[in-house]
Amino acid sequence: MPVLVDSSIWMDYFRGGKNSGKLDSFIDDNALVINDIILAELIPFLKIQKQGKIIDLLCSIDKLELKINWDQLIDTQHHCLKNGMHGIGIPDLIIAQNAIQNGCELYSFDNHFELLQQITGLDKKWKMIAKIS
Repeated sequence: MPVLVDSSIWMDYFRGGKNSGKLDSFIDDNALVINDIILAELIPFLKIQKQGKIIDLLCSIDKLELKINWDQLIDTQHHCLKNGMHGIGIPDLIIAQNAIQNGCELYSFDNHFELLQQITGLDKKWKMIAKIS
């Protein structure tokens, strides 16, 4: 099963990978996928750091097409707000939707994805692989 790796994992990995140990096995298994939102979160920082080789490697990962279902995002955001979840941004909702649409697991440290699983029942459709306790 493909694994959509969120920017929180990549950032940890680039800083020494103390918490992102599973990423190496996904790289070895060629199981990684990425999307344009995650690239947009990572590449500006990497450009400032003059990390052209890393940018090239990230851009060579299989990229999932973003097919945004705005009605579904609005419904999910409404459900989140109704349940007191006010900090989940549209980018995270799109990343979760993209993982679901493509039958991917999601590897992330972002607790927004864990909250989405708990509140919206998304755990039946996708799996978040990691979180920091």
